[in-house]
Amino acid sequence: MGIIKDRFKEKSDKVGAEMKEMLKEHGDKKIGEVTLAQVYQGMRGITGLVTETSLLDAQEGIRFRGYSIPELQEKLPKAPGGSEPLPEGLFYLMLVGDLPTEDDVHHLTSVWQRRSHVPNHVFATIEALPASTHPMTQFVVAIMALQTESEFAKRYAKGMNKKDYWEATFDDSMDLIARLPRIAAYIYRRKYKNGDHIQPNGLLDWAGNFAHMMGYEDEGFKELMRLYMTIHADHEGGNVSAHTTHLVGSALSDPYLSFAAGMNGLAGPLHGLANQEVIKWIFELREQIGTDSPTKEQITAYVEKTLSEGKVVPGYGHAVLRKTDPRFTAQMEFGKKHMADDTLVQTVWNIYEAVPPILGSKAKIKNPWPNVDAHSGALLVHYGMVEYEFYTVLFGVSRALGVLASLCWDRAFGFPLERPKSITNDLVKKWLEGKDEVWGD
Repeated sequence: MGIIKDRFKEKSDKVGAEMKEMLKEHGDKKIGEVTLAQVYQGMRGITGLVTETSLLDAQEGIRFRGYSIPELQEKLPKAPGGSEPLPEGLFYLMLVGDLPTEDDVHHLTSVWQRRSHVPNHVFATIEALPASTHPMTQFVVAIMALQTESEFAKRYAKGMNKKDYWEATFDDSMDLIARLPRIAAYIYRRKYKNGDHIQPNGLLDWAGNFAHMMGYEDEGFKELMRLYMTIHADHEGGNVSAHTTHLVGSALSDPYLSFAAGMNGLAGPLHGLANQEVIKWIFELREQIGTDSPTKEQITAYVEKTLSEGKVVPGYGHAVLRKTDPRFTAQMEFGKKHMADDTLVQTVWNIYEAVPPILGSKAKIKNPWPNVDAHSGALLVHYGMVEYEFYTVLFGVSRALGVLASLCWDRAFGFPLERPKSITNDLVKKWLEGKDEVWGD
C-alpha cells in the first residue's frame, strides 16, 4: 500500500483497538456533563444547540413550532383544489412562529416568484460539468455559482453593522429558496431529458412550479411535491445538513456558502442519499426474487440474507426516533389515497410489516422502524420519476426551508462562532488513570 499508508494502517488499528476496549470499560464515565461514549460516538444525545424551527421527540416524532405533521396537513393553507399543505406556509410558520393566513402564503409565493431569476452564468457553470456528474454534485456547484449574488457578502465587505446581519441573511435566504427549484429542475432536465428545459409558470405555487419545470403536469404529482417539500423541510438542528449549515453560518459565511456546505452533508449515504439507496435496494430485491410483487415471506428471507451479509436494510432506523417516522406515515397515507393498487407501493408496505420484527430481534438495533426515506422513492416512481439519483436533490430543495429559516434566527440571536472542545486519545487515557484533569481550551 505504500510506506506511509502502511504506517497509518498499523497505528490506526492499534489506537482503534485501544479505543474500543476503553469504551467497553469506561464508556459510562462522565466528562463534565457527558459520557465518554458520547464523546467518541457521534455526540449522540448531547444537547448543545438551539434551533427554533422544529423539535424532534423520540416517541412523538417531528413537530414544527409545536405542530405535528397531521396538524400541519389540517391547518396550513393549500393550493386551490388541493389537500396537501403548501410549503410556503410551513416556511412562514418556521420563520415567524405563527400559522400563516391564506394571504400570507399567497404573498410569499409571489415574493419567491419575483426573486426566482437565475443568472446565466449559473447555468453555464452547470453545463461545464460532465452530464454524468451526480445530480447532488451539480446542485452544490450551482449553489456555489449563485454565491456571486449574495447580499450578505457584499454588505459585509462594505462594513455592515452586526445588528443588520439578520436582514442580509434573510434577503439571501429568500433569494436562494426562490431560485432552488429552477436550478434543480434544470439539472434534472439536463441529465435525464436531453436538456429539453421548461420555463417557469408564474401562476403556480413554489412546489407546483417545481413539478412543472421538471416536466410533471399531473396534479397528483404536484400534490406529492407539496407534501414532500413540507415533510422533508426540517428535522431539528442536530442532523448533518442542518448542523452543517448552522456551523458554517456561525463563521459568518453567507447563506449560499452555508447551505452548500449543508448539501454536501445531505449527499452522504447516512443522511439524504439514503432515499436513493432505499429504492435501489427494492429494485434489487424484486430482481433477485424474480417478481414485481414479492410476498412477505420472500421479503423476510431476502432481509435475513441482507443482514447475514453484513449489510443494512436502507430506510430503517434513526438516530433519535424510536417509533415509525411520522413522515413515513404521511407518505403511506398519500399512497393509500392516490395509488393503493401500485405494486411497488404495496411492496413498501409489505417490507414495513416484515422488517421491524426482524430488526427488533437483534440486540444491537435500538430502532427497527422505518424513517422518511423508506417510502418516498416508491411514490416518485409511481408518477414516472425513476431516476433515483435525483431524489436527494428533491430532499435538498425542501431542506432549504428549514435550515435557512433557522439561519435567519441564528443571526437574529447573534449566535457566536461555534467551536466545541476536542481532546486526544492520550489525554483520555491520562484522565482515566487520574494523571490529568486539564480539559479547558
